[in-house]
Amino acid sequence: MTNPLTHFNEEGRARMVDVGGKAVTERTAVATATVHMLPATLQRIKEGRIKKGDVFAVAQVAGVMGAKKTADVIPMCHPLQLTHVDISFTDNPEPDAGTGLCQVTLTATVKVTGQTGVEMEALTAVTHAALTLYDMCKAVDRGMYFTSIGLLHKSGGKSGTFDRNGWNAEQQ
Repeated sequence: MTNPLTHFNEEGRARMVDVGGKAVTERTAVATATVHMLPATLQRIKEGRIKKGDVFAVAQVAGVMGAKKTADVIPMCHPLQLTHVDISFTDNPEPDAGTGLCQVTLTATVKVTGQTGVEMEALTAVTHAALTLYDMCKAVDRGMYFTSIGLLHKSGGKSGTFDRNGWNAEQQ
């Protein structure tokens, strides 16, 4: 009997999926994460008063590097020749009524022209950027945390387009 799980062989062991027969198409994925922090932390970031340097610039580079290294840390991912990686940051300085924390939303957009999608690269990019933001600011705010890490959009390939919660490219 054929195993319906694509990442397992007939013996039930993990394998990398053969994408050799798939069509080469332009594929895009967009992922997001939200970092919650003290309002004073966000203020210090915006004013450039974090001792380690420009938080958003360093997190941007970390996100790009993370996307490029995805196949090195996710075992069954194919190494891809990415054509585009970008990380954007949207801050919400208004503290949440319940927690007193404000947020920075990170969005990673990754593209490739190839035979497999870039969802994992977008998720890795946004996660590396969020982790770097934490690392840059942990001396002033160890209570930062992440939520809403997930895929917003993917397009290209046989499975077509996926948009979470009505997300659309016009939002970018």
